[in-house]
Order: sequence, then structure tokens, then C-alpha cells
Amino acid sequence: MLIDTHCHIDAAEFAGDRDAVVRAAAAAGIVAIVVPSVMPENFAAVRVCCERHVLCRPAYGTHPLRVDSTDETALGRLRACLEREMAGAHPPAAVGEIGLDFHVPGFDAARQERFFVEQLKIARDFDLPVLLHIRRAVDAVLRQLRRIGARGGIAHAFNGSRQQADEFLRLGFRLGFGGAMSFPRATRIRRLASSLPREALVLETDAPDIPPAWLEGGRNTPAELLRIADALAELRGIDRAEVESFTTDNAVAVLGFRRQRFERTEDSSRGQRIEDRRQFQRTEDRGQKTDEFAALSRRV
Repeated sequence: MLIDTHCHIDAAEFAGDRDAVVRAAAAAGIVAIVVPSVMPENFAAVRVCCERHVLCRPAYGTHPLRVDSTDETALGRLRACLEREMAGAHPPAAVGEIGLDFHVPGFDAARQERFFVEQLKIARDFDLPVLLHIRRAVDAVLRQLRRIGARGGIAHAFNGSRQQADEFLRLGFRLGFGGAMSFPRATRIRRLASSLPREALVLETDAPDIPPAWLEGGRNTPAELLRIADALAELRGIDRAEVESFTTDNAVAVLGFRRQRFERTEDSSRGQRIEDRRQFQRTEDRGQKTDEFAALSRRV
């Protein structure tokens, strides 16, 4: 049982087979997929995915590389979206994807930082965790977290230092690891994945991006989380069951899912397996979700 804490299943790359991709994830034992938005213009697409698929949980926010593509109303639209969705059938798991990106040249760093600060304040107002984009900007992100505060959240695609990792943990965050750690040359990420305390780690795919080594640059999907868990288990010298247990517990805790722990045993009955996943259902009308529950019920 695994949670993909960062997956853009609403992306155009999945337009032709999104339902099949989600069914494959369910069959692989993925019990939740957190779907971050990137700007107000795709809030509706994220919401539709989460209405259609029982595994999916939405997050809303403006990505740092999209702040130049949206207008000044984006912050107000985020607040209005959260006010509406918090009371709805598909409440957001987090505010995100937000943060800073100082890797790509040509973007307005000051505008990025202003949007980040204001979105942190909105997350604080709604008592929601945040999904952070931190590429080449870890210290700047940490500085604003210390200044503004946050309920916690996940530092997506973490590739900082051990000292920076420890500071995120002190502030109540978990660190997202995915396909990048499957590459032998990614020595820093692999070292962190193998040595950080268990309570630091959650798993993610960032699908369709950051494909693991075995995909050779092809499209990433949430079903790959199973092999990503294997990669983490190998790095830490433990079995996959342990990885599934502690990364799921960490995701459940930081994202505030209702159940604090899920148990997955080899002798679980079909009915119990469905019940353990029932927290992710957002409506009594299962409609298009029937196939996903059927796939989950086949998974031990």
C-alpha cells in the first residue's frame, strides 16, 4: 500500500489513457494520488480528475514557473477556490504546488517570492499543509517558512543538503523522493534516501515527469511508485513492506488524512482491503470509480 504524494495526473500527457493509468496504479497497490495544480487555469482540471477517480486528492496553488503566466487575480482565485472546495465533497489535501525555482533563467524572482509568501499565508489561513517546489532555492524557501510559518507539508523532489533536510524536518515537513534516486550517478539523492530517518521520507512520482532510470526517458506514471519503493528499499537495505509502511504513515500524518494508520497484511480479506481504502472515496455515487475499487480489491 503506497501513496503517491505528487503526481500531475491531469496533465495533457495522460489525455488519451488517464482512466487506464489510474486503474493500473490501483492494481499496483497505490491507494492515493495527490494531484497538485500549477495555476488557477488548471484548478478545474484537477478537480475533475479527483471527482472521477477515487484515488485522487487535489491540491491548489500557483507553481513558481507559472507566476509570470497568470495575473494578479490568481491569489484571490486560490482563496476563493479553497473556500468553496473545503466545504465540498473533494476537499484539498494541501496548497500546492507552490514555492521558488531559481534554476530556470529569465523568470522574475521577486514576483515568484511574492506569490510564494502570499500563498503560504493563504495555506496558514486555511490550516492546510503545502507542497513545495524548491529547485535551486532551498535556503530561500526555508527562510520564508521560518518567517511566515506553515502547518507543514512536503518538500517535493528534495535534493538539498543534510543540514537543509534537518531544518525541513524541524519545521514539520517531510521530504519527497522519487525516480531520481534510481540513477546511480544521483549520489547526493541516493545518500540522503539511504541515511535520513524514516520519519523524513515520503514517495512521489511527479508523473509524467522525472521518469525513473528503467523508463529511459519515457512517460512516468503513478504505477511506477511500486518500483520506486523497491529502489528505496534497496538503498536502505530493507524490504519493500517496511518502505510501504513508513512512507504511507508519513504521508497520512503530514497530509492530515483521516485515518492515522493503514494495515496491509497477506491474509487481509477482500472486504477489509476495500474498507481500508474507503477514506479516499469522495462520493456515495461510485460511478466511474467502480473499476478502481475492483482493482484495489484484487490487491493483497
